[in-house]
Amino acid sequence: MSIIRDAQQTRDIYRQAGERGWVLPCLCSENLTTTEAILSAAEEYRKKHGMERLPIILAITCQYDHRSQSVNYTHTRRWDTGLKLFTNDAITLAENGGPFEKLDVMLHLDHIQHDADTELLATDLKDYASIMYDASTLPFDENIRKTAEFVSRRKKDILIEGACDEIVDATGSVRNALTTPENAKRFCDETGVDLIVANLGTEHRATGKDLQYRGDISRQVKEAIGSRIVLHGTSSVKNEEVRRLYQDGVCKVNIWTAMERDSSPILFEEMVRNACRTAGEKTVRQLIADGLLTEKACSGESISINRFTTVSRQEIIFEKMKEIVGEYLDMWYV
Repeated sequence: MSIIRDAQQTRDIYRQAGERGWVLPCLCSENLTTTEAILSAAEEYRKKHGMERLPIILAITCQYDHRSQSVNYTHTRRWDTGLKLFTNDAITLAENGGPFEKLDVMLHLDHIQHDADTELLATDLKDYASIMYDASTLPFDENIRKTAEFVSRRKKDILIEGACDEIVDATGSVRNALTTPENAKRFCDETGVDLIVANLGTEHRATGKDLQYRGDISRQVKEAIGSRIVLHGTSSVKNEEVRRLYQDGVCKVNIWTAMERDSSPILFEEMVRNACRTAGEKTVRQLIADGLLTEKACSGESISINRFTTVSRQEIIFEKMKEIVGEYLDMWYV
C-alpha cells in the first residue's frame, strides 16, 4: 500500500530517513496539476536511482487564513470539497495499480488551525500520515496547552507537528521573534509533539531567495531537542543552505511558493512567444496598439488548439514544476 496511513509506519519512515541523513520533502498542492507534478518528479527520481521505494510527503492547508489550498483546489471554494478531491486524487494516483504505487506517499494536513478547523479536527483523519496542529497565533503558554490537549487525544492515530512559533507571511508587515532553544525544548517537553515548526528567519510566500535563514539558531535548537525541526518557508532559502539542512537538525521541509513562483514566468514567456497561436491575431494587434506588445509578437500564425487550451497551459506548468521538485529531491536524497 503506497498511501501511508499508520502513525507508527510514518514514524518509522522518519527514523529511517534520519539514519540516512535525509530531509523529507513536504510539497504542498492546491490543484491536480501540482499534485501530479510532485508525484511524477518523485517517481522519475526513484527510477533514475534504482530505488525500490521512495518516501514523499504531499500536503494541503484547509482553513489557514494566509492561504487555504483546499479552498483553491475547487471552484466551489469549499474547503471540505477541495480536501476530498485532493485526497481522492492522491489515492487514485498512488494506489491500486496507479502510476505512482512505488512511492510511499504520506498525506499531510498543514497549518490546521486550532479554531477554524475544528470540524476537520473532530474527524478520524484516517487517510493522513501527519498533521501540523497550529495554535501559534495564541500566546505561548496557551499554544502549549492547546497543542498538548490535541496530542493527548490523537498521537496514537497520527504523527503530530506543533507550531512553536508563527512563520511570518512575506506579504505582511508582522515580524515575529525567532525560536529560542529554551522555548523549543519547553514546547516539545510539555506538548509531546513528534516534530516542531520553528521560526528560523524564513517567510511564507516569499518572492525571492533573499532572506537570512538562521542555521546557527537551528543548530542550537537541535542541541536542545534533536533533529525534530520542520522548516517552513523553504522557498525563501538559498540552495546552498538548503543542501545542508539535515546537519542543522531539520528533518522535514515544506515547499509550495517556489513551484508556483518559478513556473509562472515560463508560462508567461511561452504565451508571449506564441501570442498569435495563443490568443489570435486580432487580440495581439490590439495589445500592440495599446503599447503592451511590439510588432515582433505578431507572427501572423493562426490560433491553435495546441496553444489556447487549458491542457496546453497546464502542461507547461506541469513540466516546470516537475523540474523544480526534481532539483529539490537532488538536494536531499543521496
